[in-house]
Amino acid sequence: MTIVWSLIKINILGGIHVEKLKLDDFTKYKFLSSICFSPEGNNCGFIMHQADLENNKYLSNIYILDSENNPKKISSLDEERSFIWKDETTLLFPAIRNKKDRERKEKGEPLTTFYEININGGEANKSMEIPLNITSIKILDKNTYILTAEYEPIFRNFSNLSDEEKENTLSKIKEEKAYKVIDEIPFWSNGDSYTNKKRNRMYLFNVKEKSIYPITDEFTNVESYSLNKDKSLVVFITSSFIDKMSTCTELNIFSVKDKKMEKISPYSDFNYDYCDFLGNDIVFIGSNMINYGVNENPNIYKTDIDGEKVIKISEFDAGLYDSVGSDCRYGDSQSLKVEGDYLYFITTEGFSSYINRIDINGNMEKLTLSNDSIDGFDVHGNKTYFIGLKGLKLQEIYSLSNPEEQLTHFNDWVGNEKKLSEPERLVLTTDNDIQIDGWVLKPVDYIEGKNYPGILVIHGGPKTVYGEVFYHEMQYWSNEGYFVFFCNPRGSDGYGNEFSDIRGKYGTIDYDDIMDFTDMVLINYPDIDKDRLGVTGGSYGGFMTNWIIGHTTRFKAAASQRSISNWTSFFGTSDIGYYFANDQVAATPWSDIEKVWYHSPLKYADRVTTPTLFIHSEQDYRCWIPEGLQMFTALKYHGVDSKLVAFKEENHELSRSGKPKNRIKRLEEITKWFDRYLKNN
Repeated sequence: MTIVWSLIKINILGGIHVEKLKLDDFTKYKFLSSICFSPEGNNCGFIMHQADLENNKYLSNIYILDSENNPKKISSLDEERSFIWKDETTLLFPAIRNKKDRERKEKGEPLTTFYEININGGEANKSMEIPLNITSIKILDKNTYILTAEYEPIFRNFSNLSDEEKENTLSKIKEEKAYKVIDEIPFWSNGDSYTNKKRNRMYLFNVKEKSIYPITDEFTNVESYSLNKDKSLVVFITSSFIDKMSTCTELNIFSVKDKKMEKISPYSDFNYDYCDFLGNDIVFIGSNMINYGVNENPNIYKTDIDGEKVIKISEFDAGLYDSVGSDCRYGDSQSLKVEGDYLYFITTEGFSSYINRIDINGNMEKLTLSNDSIDGFDVHGNKTYFIGLKGLKLQEIYSLSNPEEQLTHFNDWVGNEKKLSEPERLVLTTDNDIQIDGWVLKPVDYIEGKNYPGILVIHGGPKTVYGEVFYHEMQYWSNEGYFVFFCNPRGSDGYGNEFSDIRGKYGTIDYDDIMDFTDMVLINYPDIDKDRLGVTGGSYGGFMTNWIIGHTTRFKAAASQRSISNWTSFFGTSDIGYYFANDQVAATPWSDIEKVWYHSPLKYADRVTTPTLFIHSEQDYRCWIPEGLQMFTALKYHGVDSKLVAFKEENHELSRSGKPKNRIKRLEEITKWFDRYLKNN
């Protein structure tokens, strides 16, 4: 293979840095989410999260930016993780502040209590309680709400039961904790234990009458919904199933006045991903998954409210939503919204994400231009505010003006007080003219001519990307004297469908890209000791770490996190296994077991000589712990030094939103493992 290399140095961060970044500094970072304008746009609310190391949890409170863009804390109990605007000065949020309500929840009773608070001052007062575990809620009028909530058959008509019947139901639930009945797939969900027969149902709730009207049936999941301008119609996406959930979804419309629901799906065998009203039409996002499988980049369409006339209004090959990786986020934010004559949305293009807008005729405009990560936004009239990671700055709120204006400064101290390593971009061009973006972080206080160890880091997905934004663990390793390097091999998001399509190719072209990139790094950075290299990654990055150690001995230590080792076991145990494994490997254990086994790192475990640490979480039902156990057992069996650290009560998100002490322990274990093999030899 002929490879062309180019080196692009990027200077992002200036300023004075007085001390090294510490492993636990992430506990001081402020994480922002849920940005949302008030109805008239005079105020903007958001949630701020921060780790509480002493109590091993995250503190979450509601803040607003007033008309002068001054941040003001509104809530105070550290448990407010979502809200909606009731009116221009009143916030409505779910919370459990009453002792009796808390006891009811602890007994297992489905219950959500809402409080309201005036942003100009005063205490939060209990506004209403709804006998459902609510997942989202929107206001129709002063007495009526449309909402989605978790549904389980055992709680059917629970609110209409007598007190004695309620107690009997809760007692039965307690008894059934000793066993689980499973008769459908998927049967569990990452971090959510068993989900058998659970659904996300849609309801109407009347506060005055305390009545609950179910819109969807007990076999249907509601995945997205929006209201038209006068709130008389609801458009929403559903998946209904018995026995096996499909990857296809349906588009529906509901008349609030008539309480009539109708399926309007213009396409069958289609994955509808988002929907809303735009003018007199409905706009939706989705894909038929024919050419590129479940990860195919969706397009934007419009249809009339009957679903009879449908037109594709977008023609671009970009990843929708923000796929730029970072371990410095917490909570969710809006990534699509209709405002005025436009649908605003986020795309991932290359190694950055952007805010765009498109009108009903398909005229599209990119609104942000810099190489950043847009983590969420809201629009009101001519105002657009977004939460973003820009350069080596952690999350802040910005105004989309000309030029962009940084409105908050919660995390400025990191860039001002800590030593950080600026990413230096490398571009690998293969002999078939495919460009692979990658970066190198030099050790802080780097001395030219000194010999340093290096760590290759591989992202998850595989349909995500690395960019030039802040990554705590990478910055920490650079502060600990490591070169850190990473890239976007084929399979990554942001470069189009052809680039991201590695179905049936896992461990082949993606492996070649990563190894070629490693070669390029070693040539361009001769101070990296090629005999002191480590490799790590999580999810797909864990798969690739497992694959690498079975195909090369160039790495002296590895840390495989939340990995896949055996596509056959993954097929039958992962919450997404039965469709994702088939889609990605292009085979099932019955159609082509040899192909499934070929792409399984476990097949090559007898070749491994690299000391390997495995990190897994017991409630990770995406890449369940047996995936790590199989590789760990195989390496131990073949005499390879290995270790497995299993985290209780954690899931696939351990490195990003796990309990603070567990995140510290995880990073400590990985760092100690690399230090042992890469520094102490």
